[in-house]
Amino acid sequence: MSLQPPPRIFPTAEFERRLARLHGIMRPHRLDGVLLTTPSNVRYVTGFDSQFWESPTRPWFVLVPLDGAPIAVIPDIGAPEMAKTWVTDIRSWPAPVPQDDGISLLAAAMEALDSRFGRVGAELGREMALRMPVVDFLALRDRLRGVEIVDGAPAIWEARMVKTAAEIACIRHICGIASDAYEALPSKLSAGMTEREAARRLRIDIAERGADATPFLPAISGPGGVDQIVCGPSDRVLLDGDIVFFDTGSTFNGYFCDFDRNYAVGRASDAARRAHEAVWQATEAGIAAAVPGAATDDVWRAMATVLEAAGSVGNNVGRLGHGLGLQLTEPPSNRPGDGTVLREGMVLTIEPGMEYAPGRMIVHEENVAITAGGAELLTRRAPRELPVIG
Repeated sequence: MSLQPPPRIFPTAEFERRLARLHGIMRPHRLDGVLLTTPSNVRYVTGFDSQFWESPTRPWFVLVPLDGAPIAVIPDIGAPEMAKTWVTDIRSWPAPVPQDDGISLLAAAMEALDSRFGRVGAELGREMALRMPVVDFLALRDRLRGVEIVDGAPAIWEARMVKTAAEIACIRHICGIASDAYEALPSKLSAGMTEREAARRLRIDIAERGADATPFLPAISGPGGVDQIVCGPSDRVLLDGDIVFFDTGSTFNGYFCDFDRNYAVGRASDAARRAHEAVWQATEAGIAAAVPGAATDDVWRAMATVLEAAGSVGNNVGRLGHGLGLQLTEPPSNRPGDGTVLREGMVLTIEPGMEYAPGRMIVHEENVAITAGGAELLTRRAPRELPVIG
């Protein structure tokens, strides 16, 4: 199936909408600015992308003032490409200069912000990380006068959790690519090949169908189920009676899909089929519960109720889904106590899993966008009956 991709280049108006949303959030959080250093956050506000993020040598900074456009404080090597984005205020230095890798430039920009609250939010909290040397961050904090660096993660995530239509279009597209590849996969696999060989065939197919990258692709197998879902593939050979689990985090234009599929090799036991049916039904319950105004706790509870009734003895995942976007996993988490209220534009994974016997786990996952009418399925729904290979 040929999928028409959405535009890769977002118009300036798209970033202006994102910036307006972030500005509206920064004020109640009492922030004069937000300091961004990581690829996903920089890309979110500027549109800048580079494979050079793989190099840890140079730090990159984007400062978002409360009432102004982003200021890029970046290495000279990135300035020509940043100039192609909508950002016009670009300040650069000939990095790497370990004794002052942009810190004086950044400090000057931060001290020049209009001071209403005397606070700048940085990536210090939940599911955030600074992409700069800690010693440089401490030096920056110590040299600032009249500016306190505080945790900006709550404001950043509040902005990013609600996606624009253009963002959802990219996620929908990569979900369609991976859905097609999953449906074609049984004809490419057979007993006797290794997990690594199976994963390679899926990765190649996803790439040929138009994905930009597949940074995440566990392929895990075991008799009747798997004992974990994040490590692998290995050189384990697929055997008759195995369940083989694939989970793909592939990207289009920077945006991820994240969903899995299960296949039986040769045959599936009655117990594995019953577990597969229970998790499929739990997925249905999670999708139905994912409506505006519901909390992530409610989505978790809808799935957990079905799993417990089916005899689940637990799982080692810790939650039953999460946010999705420019990162493979983002807040919120579908778990008790998360408390995030769902809003139109959020994108979630619905991910119930159950261990039905020691070391034998079945996990399902779909991706949905929250709309006024409920959850829109972005992935193509997994077959209710466990597919069989060979």
